[in-house]
Amino acid sequence: MQVFWLIVAWLTLPHWDREGQAASPASPATETNLIEQEYFRILELDDAALKKIDEWIRASQRPDASEAKTITLGGRINNAIKPVKEAYEAFIKAHPDHVHVRLAFASFLTDIGEEHAALPHLKKAIESDPALPAAWNNLANYYGHNGEIKKAFTHYEKAIEINPKESVYYHNFGTTVFLFRKDVKEHYQITESEVFDKALTLYQKALELDPKNFDLAEDIAQIYYGIRTTDSPSQMARPKEALKAWKRAESLAPGDFEREGVVIHLARTHIDMGNFKAARREIDRVTLPIYKELKEQVSRRIPETNTEIEKE
Repeated sequence: MQVFWLIVAWLTLPHWDREGQAASPASPATETNLIEQEYFRILELDDAALKKIDEWIRASQRPDASEAKTITLGGRINNAIKPVKEAYEAFIKAHPDHVHVRLAFASFLTDIGEEHAALPHLKKAIESDPALPAAWNNLANYYGHNGEIKKAFTHYEKAIEINPKESVYYHNFGTTVFLFRKDVKEHYQITESEVFDKALTLYQKALELDPKNFDLAEDIAQIYYGIRTTDSPSQMARPKEALKAWKRAESLAPGDFEREGVVIHLARTHIDMGNFKAARREIDRVTLPIYKELKEQVSRRIPETNTEIEKE
């Protein structure tokens, strides 16, 4: 397995759902409970391995990363993955109809960049329990990543039909609608503007169900960069809505790094609206060194002097 692919997969995956992983079963040690205890032991191995790999990848991307550790990263990752895969495979061989282990193993395989190997486990999970929304969501993720986009639409719809209270399903569906607009237009027979409305409706529903989710609020705000006017494709068609969305995201930012990233977007949106004084006020709020270059790029788009009437 290539380390580069694993890092890319780690950063770009949609939201997978391992529904049904409740607290570990209690005594007495019946046969069923022993099976479930073994299942939860594998989940613990899975979580520990992925946490360790995540730490290694993040450490390798730091400016002060050790060259020796970076070189050996692939071997360390493979060594962490191997016992988890073997544990999953042994359990599935012994208990092939255990639905949730299929779902968990598919998620693990996707996390480590072996998404195609996850497909038969996802199909088996749905075959064993068609009422399991997580399986429909995760199979939709697979189809969205691998070119069968219209199957992704129908599978997200099925997950939502089964469990309309899960924010992740709307979030994933909204992202897929936004990214594959041509397919959405063909499948649903709607216009480009209606495609954006559909994505926003799905996102807003997701945020309604998970109102403190910063990543979700940020995704909603990002959509407005794609909605451009017909007459001038370089101009945002809904800048006031974009401004409101970025302000919502700022209110949910968990720390200074995230907040200042949003402030840069606020400045960019004001520039697109011709609100240069407001843009200057926003960009002056950015102080973290990591944003120095980006701050300078945005600042160069703001005229030194201007007489515009702000349209806030």
